[in-house]
Amino acid sequence: MIVVFDCDGTLVDSQHAIHAALEAAFAAESLTPPAPAIARGIVGLSLEPAMARLLEMTDQEADPARLAEHYREAFLSLRRRQEAEPDFEPLFPGVRQMLEALQAQDVLLGIATGKSRRGLMATLERHGLQDVFTACATADDHPSKPHPAMLEEVVAALGGTPEDSVYVGDTRYDIEMARAAGTLPVGVSWGYHEPAALRAAGAAVLLEEPTDLPPLVHEWRQPAAAVRKEACGRHHQPGEAQ
Repeated sequence: MIVVFDCDGTLVDSQHAIHAALEAAFAAESLTPPAPAIARGIVGLSLEPAMARLLEMTDQEADPARLAEHYREAFLSLRRRQEAEPDFEPLFPGVRQMLEALQAQDVLLGIATGKSRRGLMATLERHGLQDVFTACATADDHPSKPHPAMLEEVVAALGGTPEDSVYVGDTRYDIEMARAAGTLPVGVSWGYHEPAALRAAGAAVLLEEPTDLPPLVHEWRQPAAAVRKEACGRHHQPGEAQ
């Protein structure tokens, strides 16, 4: 089985760095930066579509491409100044244990993310995870989520099929991408979009904690497809009657 992850909001908590870079980018264009709640809503999109969406949501005008370049410069500057700090893009609690448990099951792991490749590699190296993921796809070479191209590339690179693959993410764009690619869409409750939005987008499963995933993957790996379908039915949203 293949498990592919989103990065920001799923593996690492980058919201403070994202918002700081957004503030700097908007200030560079003499614009009012979006509130954190609004900014969280566009996490997961590639930069230019995200900036275009933020400009529309805040009723302001600017060139999204120029705003995206300001963001890249601001985020790179933040990383250089703060990457040694423990609170700069920390792993969510339980993520390392989850990845170790999946590796112990010989599950192939990948990443499909709206981050740039440079940003993703810096994040993985900071946490010593560069050898954990066998294949990665980023916004550098693919259309923005929810287009399925980046996820399809990772699944193909790992030698799998959509039917035997899981995509784990924290935004509705992640869930929509997973559904478009034909993989099992798994949402996380600790990320940037509300659980209700993930359910509405079609998440088959909503994890309460990262360590909830390995036992489910073990069950889904059983040979009969019916087992996987039955497992999905039993493990929907936290708090749902079973």
